[in-house]
Amino acid sequence: MPTWIDTHAHIYAEEFNTDRDDMLRKSEEAGITRIFMPNIDHTSIDGMMELELKNPSRCIAMMGLHPCYVTKDFEKELYLVEDWLSKRKFAAVGEMGTDLYWDKTFWPQQQEAFKVQVALAKKHRLPLVIHCRESIEETIALLQPFADGTLTGIFHCFSGSLEQAKRIIEMNFYLGIGGVATFKNGGLDKVIPDLDLNSIVLETDSPYLAPVPHRGKRNEPSYIPLVALKICDFKKITLDELSKATNANALKVFSVVS
Repeated sequence: MPTWIDTHAHIYAEEFNTDRDDMLRKSEEAGITRIFMPNIDHTSIDGMMELELKNPSRCIAMMGLHPCYVTKDFEKELYLVEDWLSKRKFAAVGEMGTDLYWDKTFWPQQQEAFKVQVALAKKHRLPLVIHCRESIEETIALLQPFADGTLTGIFHCFSGSLEQAKRIIEMNFYLGIGGVATFKNGGLDKVIPDLDLNSIVLETDSPYLAPVPHRGKRNEPSYIPLVALKICDFKKITLDELSKATNANALKVFSVVS
């Protein structure tokens, strides 16, 4: 059976409070060997760290500030992120980025928080895990000045165009492909066939964005094979080929834990 790495899952979230152990068991049975957990803000740190402590080889933490939680006093959150990054190794600086879907009120602060976290990634030699909902073009523009070959990471939940994908890959970043690949009008059917296997990693974004046939329900890491099947269909390759490539890509990005 092929094995898989989920590069982005919020499995510390309250949606899993009643069956977290069962969810982890199902993910193991589905061949999920590692689950990378992006941080949100100060409220998610304890739960994430506890989960990593209980499952050190499987559940691996990142440290960052999610753009939807950037407000007028975002500096306090970033001080905490910086403090944690100075204490120990994390897999990445993330989840960071920009978001123009929910609220545009703090767009200037989002841009500043983005730049600060890029600097932290450079300082600690860590990859970035970038959120860019309804803001992919703006995010590419923000990252471009820093893309000097010393940065890498993942554009999480990629749903852009082939042209945008190529620009991201040119900056030494990977594309995180998840449940959207299975959506009828997700648009990735026009992109994935032309992507090099060396440019993609798999993710769920659990508990969000569950793939078909679970769309609209809680997502979880054990659904990665559903995303994999759709990608294999688009690219006319085998599950083993996809597993080998995407696992290698994930381990290359998160080199601190490879």
